[in-house]
Amino acid sequence: MAAKPRLLLVLIFALVLLGLATLNGGIVALAMPLVIYLAVARLRMPEAPRLRVGRSLSLEHTSPGVPVVVKLDITNEGAPLDELRVEDVVCPGLEVIEGETSTLGALPSGGRIELAYTVRGNRGEFNFDDLHIRSSDSLGLFEQFHVLSAPAYLLIRPQVRRLRPVAVRPPRTRGFAGPIPARQSGSGVDFIGLREYQMGDRLRWMNWRVSARHEQNLFTNQFEQERIADVGLILDARQQNDVLTSDGSLFDHAIQATASLADTFLEAGNRVGLLIYGRGREGVFPGYGHVQRERIFRALGRTAAGHNYALESLYHLPTRFFPAHSQIVFIGPLNGGDDVAVLTRLRANGYAVMVVSPDPVAFEMQGLIPESNQSNVRRTDTRSGHERPAITRMTGTEYANRLSYVERRLALLRLKRVGVQVIDWRVDQPLDQALATASPRGNPSALGREARA
Repeated sequence: MAAKPRLLLVLIFALVLLGLATLNGGIVALAMPLVIYLAVARLRMPEAPRLRVGRSLSLEHTSPGVPVVVKLDITNEGAPLDELRVEDVVCPGLEVIEGETSTLGALPSGGRIELAYTVRGNRGEFNFDDLHIRSSDSLGLFEQFHVLSAPAYLLIRPQVRRLRPVAVRPPRTRGFAGPIPARQSGSGVDFIGLREYQMGDRLRWMNWRVSARHEQNLFTNQFEQERIADVGLILDARQQNDVLTSDGSLFDHAIQATASLADTFLEAGNRVGLLIYGRGREGVFPGYGHVQRERIFRALGRTAAGHNYALESLYHLPTRFFPAHSQIVFIGPLNGGDDVAVLTRLRANGYAVMVVSPDPVAFEMQGLIPESNQSNVRRTDTRSGHERPAITRMTGTEYANRLSYVERRLALLRLKRVGVQVIDWRVDQPLDQALATASPRGNPSALGREARA
């Protein structure tokens, strides 16, 4: 029995007992209206509601901050309900910006209630389900509570930034025309060499200047073919490598970079796959086009940083997930010597490796060092163009920042020396800018300047 009827019964019995004890009929008469009130409410007590509930979303896949309209359609298939309260449970992480999530009113047999409100949120996977129903009689004495299921799914994909074409050059390409040099002669725009004229060569390929030096032979230009390639994206989702500050999570920036790179490579016609390494090993097998883009965005939208004792090291990275001699792009902060060793091993196994590394040191120090002191922590070396820690007026926090900075620079330098293309990305700057200013892979002079810095 609910609390209200129980309290009313206690009051009725108390009045009756008090009247009998004092032999006062007036006190007993005071209990009669309460008895009538309880009897009428009991007769009008609602039956268990029979409701048909439908839920629809204006968008099932969207981007962060885009409004999504949630609509509920509730139909009464049972007896009339004198008072019905419907309250929807909004998923944590979503913000209601318009409309109401609850309503109260009577619902006759066959009647309908429509409830609509607008939400928005950041990247994530959201499952709508529970709907709280409270029905009561018109006197508000007897009440029933039910939870109905109205499932719906909303995926907010990561924000995608348009990037300029990313220069990669894997050892092996696929047999379709694309933007990546194939290290093979054929139709193209980049000159690769000369050979003697053969029947069928186009006249516009003739190198008349070289042919003029030989009386008996003619020579034609050779150009490098441009094809598409296999690109494997590896996102580091290990929780121990994530940095959380008041400005947000470093992992969110890594997800945004992964989505932007996937969009860029797919737009160029390449075959792209994704491996998320963290709580588990979630993968999207290599594929092409808009369908593959949606698969990758869905995987990135629902992923989160997690911890798995078996995957604390990159040594368990399933490298055979990607085709041999393909291009691998690793996105992660590179914390620990094991990461460098594993990426070096990938390079030795014949993969072309690019590392896009969000700078965890700069990201964390932005929230620890006051704005007025940040200029004392880093300065720009005029010889190399790279930022270096300042020496003057260093506190304990700044000294720790300097040590972390030097350790990180040494790790990146080790990767560059084995031919890994490294993108050192400070997340307060656009990723496109970091890609444009990155040192060329395999440039000895650049590596020399890096070492002297």
